[in-house]
Amino acid sequence: MPESAVGAVGYVIRKLNQVRENVLPSQSRFEAIEIIEALILALVAVATAWSGYQAAEGAGKRAELYAKANRLRVTAEGLATLAGQERIYDSDTFNSWLAAKLDNKQQAAEFFERRFRDEYRRAFTSWLSTDPFNNAQAPPGPIFMPDYHNAKHEQFLGLGKQAADIADQGTKSGETGDQYVRITVLLATVLLITAIGQRFHFKIVRVVFMILAFLLLCLPLAQLLMLPRI
Repeated sequence: MPESAVGAVGYVIRKLNQVRENVLPSQSRFEAIEIIEALILALVAVATAWSGYQAAEGAGKRAELYAKANRLRVTAEGLATLAGQERIYDSDTFNSWLAAKLDNKQQAAEFFERRFRDEYRRAFTSWLSTDPFNNAQAPPGPIFMPDYHNAKHEQFLGLGKQAADIADQGTKSGETGDQYVRITVLLATVLLITAIGQRFHFKIVRVVFMILAFLLLCLPLAQLLMLPRI
């Protein structure tokens, strides 16, 4: 082969090596950027799925707890009605007994006394021990005695408190679910920024978008770690 041809081939080989040396580092840097972008997208995908799942759980939990609280309130209202009816019965029976007692109708008084409810009878016995017919300081009637209790009224109060507590739990679950929804919106923003950055072929621009996406991703990830599971 002529020396001129050998020299030309050698020149071409040197040029190709120079081009490869110039191109490969740039390609390597782009590949590194793409890998980081892929990692960001993977984190966004997993975090979005988890956040969406927790948001749905929060909404479902809130609806379930609200329904349970409403059922308890309905039951409590029924007990309150029965308790009111028993209180009226206690007062009417006592008034009839008192009228018979004052009229010296002993048989009628004994009849009404036998009709007292067991809960009321204890309060009635305690009231009699205060000598109400001679003691002006005695309570007006058995219902004003500390011994007077109505089980249905106490159940009504207990169920009402339980319903309020369950409703509060439902509200907290809903609020936590709303926080997960807000996190999902932030993750969608990160996804959008990353997708926009991938449209550019300039390394500097892609790096800027990548850093911005990473910084924005840190906020929802930190919130996901801090929020309780539903």
